[in-house]
Amino acid sequence: MSAARPVITFIGAGSTVFTKNIAGDILQRPALAEAEIRLMDIDQQRLEESEIVVGKLARTLGGTATVKSFTDRRRALDGADFVVVSFQIGGYEPCTVTDFEVPKRFGLRQTIADTIGIGGIMRGIRTVPHLWAVCEDMLAVCPQAIMLQYVNPMAINTWAIAEKYPQVRQVGLCHSVQGTAYELARDLDIPLGEIRYRAGGINHMAFYLNFEHRQSDGSYVDLYPALKQGYREGRFPKPSHWNPRCPNKVRYEMLTRLGYFVTESSEHFAEYTPYFIKRGREDLIEKFGIPLDEYPKRCVEQVERWKSEAEAYRTAETITVEPSHEYASEIINSVVTGTPSVIYGNIANRGFIPQLPEGAAVEVPVLVDANGLQPTVVNDIPPQLIGLMRTNVNVQELTVRALMTENREHIYHAAMLDPHTAAELDLQQIWDLVDELTEAHGDWLPAWARGSARRLGQAAE
Repeated sequence: MSAARPVITFIGAGSTVFTKNIAGDILQRPALAEAEIRLMDIDQQRLEESEIVVGKLARTLGGTATVKSFTDRRRALDGADFVVVSFQIGGYEPCTVTDFEVPKRFGLRQTIADTIGIGGIMRGIRTVPHLWAVCEDMLAVCPQAIMLQYVNPMAINTWAIAEKYPQVRQVGLCHSVQGTAYELARDLDIPLGEIRYRAGGINHMAFYLNFEHRQSDGSYVDLYPALKQGYREGRFPKPSHWNPRCPNKVRYEMLTRLGYFVTESSEHFAEYTPYFIKRGREDLIEKFGIPLDEYPKRCVEQVERWKSEAEAYRTAETITVEPSHEYASEIINSVVTGTPSVIYGNIANRGFIPQLPEGAAVEVPVLVDANGLQPTVVNDIPPQLIGLMRTNVNVQELTVRALMTENREHIYHAAMLDPHTAAELDLQQIWDLVDELTEAHGDWLPAWARGSARRLGQAAE
C-alpha cells in the first residue's frame, strides 16, 4: 500500500448519503487527501449519483483524490487497501416490507427488524452469501485489504464471514457506542469530551461498564447515579436527537433493572427482549414510547428526502460535509499513518470476551495502528449482562449454522430461540411464519432456504 495514495473501494456505493459521509471523513484527513476512491454498485443510476456527489466533494476539499466508478465488483476491488461494504440485499422494497408485513399477519410486531428477530434472521440469510462473494473476490485480488463492514445484521454477518473466510481481515462497524455516549452527554448537559467510558458485549447489546465525568483536578466521577436519578425524576430521557419518535425510555428502564446502560437505541432494544412488545399490553407500548414499524417509516422518509436532495447535489458547484461519527476514516488513517487510535469494532471472539462463545461476534475496544486491527480483552462483564447477551447470541449462532451447513431447519430453530418472537407466538405459529417468509422472499434467498417445510415434505412424499 502506498501511504500517500491508498485505494479505498466502496461496495454498495449507491447508498449515496452514507457514501458521501464516509468519503467526506476520509478526504478531510490530510494523509488521505490523495486517496483513490472507487465506487461500486449494481444500480447504474444510483452509482452515477454517488460519483457526482463524491467527485464534487473531493474538488471542494481541494485535495488530489481520484474518484472512479465500477459496476464490476472484482475490478473495483483489484489492488484495494480498504473495502467499505454498505449494501442492503433486497432493499426496502420488496424485502424489508416483506419482513414487516408477513409477521404482522401473525400478530408479531417489530420496530427495526434488521438485527435478530424474524426480520434479522431473514436479512442474514439473504445477505451473508453476498458478503461471502465479496470475500472470495478480495482473496483473489486484494488479499491484504481490510474490510470495513457496515451491513446489518452486523453480528450474524461478522460471525459468518469469520467462519467461512477467517483469513479475511474484517471488522464490523456500528455507531451505537459513540452515538449513545453523545446522547447521554446531552441528557446530562456535560460536554462529550469530558466523559470517559468503556464498553463491551455484542453488537447492539454492548453495555457501558464505566461511564465517568472528568473533574477539574483530573479525577473521575461515576455518572450512573446521575443517570438513574434523572430517570426517576422524569428529567431523562430528553427527546431523541436522532429521531423525535424514539425516546430512550426502554434503555433507561433496563438501566434500573440491570445497573448498566446499553449502547443501542430503545427502538432496537425493545425487540431484542420479551419485556416490552407483548400482545394485549398496549399500555407498555404507550408507557415506553415504543415506535412500532419504525424502520419502514424511516425508509419512506429517506427516499422522499433523497428525491429533493439529489437534484440539489447535481446542480451544486461545491459540496461540503460535516465530520460524521463513523469509525471508517479513523481506521484508515491509523493504518496508513501508524497513528494509533481506539475504536469499538465487531470481531470474531478469540477469547476477547471469555464468557461468550468462541467465534461469536463480539464488540470490544480495538487498537488500530500500522499493524492493523488489534482487539482487546474485556473479561469483567457482569453475569446478568452476559445472560441477556446469550439470548441474542443463540439466535445469531443458529442463523450462522443454517448458512454454513445449508440446513433449513436451523432457520426454524433460530426463530424459536428469538426472545421476542417466542414471547408472542407459539411453536406452530413460528414454523408457519418462517414458511410464509421463505416463500415470500423467493429468489432473494439462497436456493436451499426457499419454500416451506410443508411443501418440501409433500415433495419428499
